[in-house]
Amino acid sequence: MSAMKLKNPFLTAGYAGEEYFCDRRRETAKMIAAFENDRNLTLIAPRRYGKTGLIKNALAKMPSEFTGIYLDIFSIENLASFAAAFASAVTGALDSPVEKTLSAVARFFKSCRPTITPQEDGTPRFSFDIAPSAATTTLDETFAYLKSKERRAVIAIDEFQQIAEFPEKGIEAMLRSHVQFVPWVRFVFAGSRHHVMSEMFGSAKRPFYQSTEILSIGPIDPVEYEHFARRHFATRRNRVEAKVFRSLYDRFEGITWYVQAVLNKVWESGKGLTSSTQIDEAVDSLVEGSAIVFHDLLRSQNEASRALLKAVAAEGCVAAPTSGDFLVRHGFKSHSTVRSALSDLIGSDLLYQTDRGYVVYDRLFGIWLARNCN
Repeated sequence: MSAMKLKNPFLTAGYAGEEYFCDRRRETAKMIAAFENDRNLTLIAPRRYGKTGLIKNALAKMPSEFTGIYLDIFSIENLASFAAAFASAVTGALDSPVEKTLSAVARFFKSCRPTITPQEDGTPRFSFDIAPSAATTTLDETFAYLKSKERRAVIAIDEFQQIAEFPEKGIEAMLRSHVQFVPWVRFVFAGSRHHVMSEMFGSAKRPFYQSTEILSIGPIDPVEYEHFARRHFATRRNRVEAKVFRSLYDRFEGITWYVQAVLNKVWESGKGLTSSTQIDEAVDSLVEGSAIVFHDLLRSQNEASRALLKAVAAEGCVAAPTSGDFLVRHGFKSHSTVRSALSDLIGSDLLYQTDRGYVVYDRLFGIWLARNCN
């Protein structure tokens, strides 16, 4: 992948190698040091800060004796689906040749039989369809399979907080009991919901308490980010004005995805980044492209939640949304209504609490609300 050149170097999804990955040298080094010294990691960052890219960068730069395995469980809703996804991700990753993989699968997986699909390179891809009643057994079998390999590996489970939403009880304790007995496999438990992840790994009442090194990430350093942008635009002899880049960075508080998305649009134009008008035009394009989604999202909320979203978007950031002044300014009649709506919106990741106050989690949604809901 690293030998392949991208037409647009400012990625908004995926990982295409170190050339297209900005900075995070310190965080990457910390992750690799943890792997090499047999520590598990908890990685916490809000969505769109580049958490997944950081994980994949660290996996790509690990020493050769490690095998990296990545699993995103954001859309998984129960233990059976998790067990199936986990088994599919790890099966075959530590085996070669193909005959050895098939033998290992037959030996360890008794509760279910995987579907085997040949890939372009000739290796098999395993997928599991697991009945809820067999989920625990399949998970046991998968960890037994991992333990038998005696090879160093790192398994990164992204959006790990989802397991707290599963209807089954005791999943954290079950996973903790398995993880601690596979000493040559390191785990990265990554999540975007700070309060859930902090409770899972920071509360003495929870099974994963003090079992990992905790790493949180914020925005990329603005100087590093400017150098990254300048280096890529220079390949086409285009300029990046420092003040203009900084205005883009500050506008989105350095949040990686939004900076990347605007730079991606500017690159598409064939010009450098020399005017704030270019930023405005790129933002307009991004907001307009999602207008239908934003409209439906707003319409799906109850009346109180819609009103609170509009009020927060209008102010940009609200330190105290249950204060009397805020209620009066926006016509709310009771504190309890706002508290309930605030809880619902935080729970559904539509509002997010920063150090300064509450903001609309998706910054483009916030811009659309401010423009269309006055």
